[in-house]
Amino acid sequence: MFLKMRPGQGTSERSLAERLIASQMLSLIRRESWPLAGVLALSVAGTALALAQPLLTRHLIDDGLTAGNMPLIIRLCVFMVALGVASSVAGLANRWLYVSSSGRILFALRETVYRHLQTLSPAQFACSSGGDLFARLDGDVAEIQRFGVDAPLSFINSVLALAGALIVMLSLSSRLTLVAFILLPAQVLFLRTFQPRIEMATRRVRERASEIAAFFMDGLPAIKFIQSVNAEAREADRLRALNNRYLADQLRLELTSFLIGGAPGVMVLISTAAIFALGGYYVVEKTLTLGGLIAFCAYLARATGPAQSLLGLYVGFLRMRVSMSRVLDLTAMKPAVTSPANPRPLFDNAKGEIVLDAIRFRYAPDGPCLFDAASLRVRGGMKLGVVGASGVGKSTVVDLLHRHYDPEVGSILLDGVDLRELGLGDLRRRVAVVAQDCFLIEGTLEDNIRFAAPEVSDAAVAAAVELAQLDGFIAGLPQGIQTHVGWRGTALSGGQRQRIAIARAALQNPLVLILDEATSAIDMDGEAQIVRAIDEIFADRTRIVISHRPAALSGCDLVVRVADGRIIPEPIQFRPREAAE
Repeated sequence: MFLKMRPGQGTSERSLAERLIASQMLSLIRRESWPLAGVLALSVAGTALALAQPLLTRHLIDDGLTAGNMPLIIRLCVFMVALGVASSVAGLANRWLYVSSSGRILFALRETVYRHLQTLSPAQFACSSGGDLFARLDGDVAEIQRFGVDAPLSFINSVLALAGALIVMLSLSSRLTLVAFILLPAQVLFLRTFQPRIEMATRRVRERASEIAAFFMDGLPAIKFIQSVNAEAREADRLRALNNRYLADQLRLELTSFLIGGAPGVMVLISTAAIFALGGYYVVEKTLTLGGLIAFCAYLARATGPAQSLLGLYVGFLRMRVSMSRVLDLTAMKPAVTSPANPRPLFDNAKGEIVLDAIRFRYAPDGPCLFDAASLRVRGGMKLGVVGASGVGKSTVVDLLHRHYDPEVGSILLDGVDLRELGLGDLRRRVAVVAQDCFLIEGTLEDNIRFAAPEVSDAAVAAAVELAQLDGFIAGLPQGIQTHVGWRGTALSGGQRQRIAIARAALQNPLVLILDEATSAIDMDGEAQIVRAIDEIFADRTRIVISHRPAALSGCDLVVRVADGRIIPEPIQFRPREAAE
């Protein structure tokens, strides 16, 4: 199971999520109705052209070659070439329309699932891995899209092609037609028998693919660490084991698929042999012409494809059901926190006062209690220092202020307004966080600095760069602020990444600025200068500094210690500015 259900979640929420996905698929298909109608029309035209060719072959043999009518032979050959060209043109147009409309449906469905993931809290991802998420967003969503779009088109096209072929085959020989399809019920029964094996084998292969994706997504950013502890061989062995497991399950799936496809194929071969034997007898007995037998066999080949496609739709449905189950594990989860229907706005003259009123919080219902009746009042514009041992809940304060979680009991107020009454977007824009682990996107330095406020002016970016003391570093780069940071900023030092995060937060123009060990990777002199600059520029804003370093805590109006589920005021052991100077 990808995510753990909260109490009360179950079949009803899962079925609701399933209906929502189905509704979304129908809505997307309706949006692409005209291109898909074009695809269907071109498919029908292609089927009609394909059905006409065996009839031309019959006339070519019986009325042209056998009768020695050379002008008719030439006309029929020219007509056959024209039909082939028309069929190719229709196929190209069909493919173009299908790929474009199908792609738009796939991307819209994937974006819908991703937007839902963006609403979940960090705790709801605790049982997942990045690779598993990627596999579900990529392969499983694509499987749902393929079945949702391809199945109706394939069904209609196959039924029309099969019906057309059957009509002509019946007109040529009803007895041969009966022989051709006498084993079809046995093929259906065979597929039904293998249904559980298909689903089980498909699910195992998807899970193994997720494990390999997770290995690369987690391991590639950690290459430097792996090298530092001489773990290259162990990691290579782990990848080899994952690959072997994937290969073993893939071979099982291929064997199952081969049996499913091979057995009906043998049945078709038996039917074909019987048709040749019986049809040959009719030709010898002069009750069927040679051209008629050849045309019948051609139509049998035309009918076999659609019949197999209809049977294959059942197998496709089984694969899609596995993917649907995996995607439902994502979409069935309700967000732990949501914006209110009618959010209250913050006043223009908001001061950034924060009040924690007797809150109790734990990450899991049966987990340890991090806060129990904890209270704190931070006046607007105050600089608050937060200290405490690792794991006592210092960074949890940040998560609560950003409403990634809500307290079980009590409330948190911002300028007298309960955070639950504020829109999530408005709250998180006004409360900026610079964490110890700085997230960088793939792009340039400017892309990363502007990430939280892309609309700001170049002058504002320059001021933020100067505040974070990045100006000297950027000036020494050949491409300046347009220099790419590399994947996850691996080309930068820890201090450089933290300075980028500080500049990014400054551009948000926040009401509350939280620095969670934000200068831990910066040298003491640089830290002192940044602290002074932040205190000067954000002197009228509330600043919360979580740190163990005296320089970062310099100038605090209040220092509190988080311990034993409480927030306890501490005596300030240094005067403002002295520690930094």
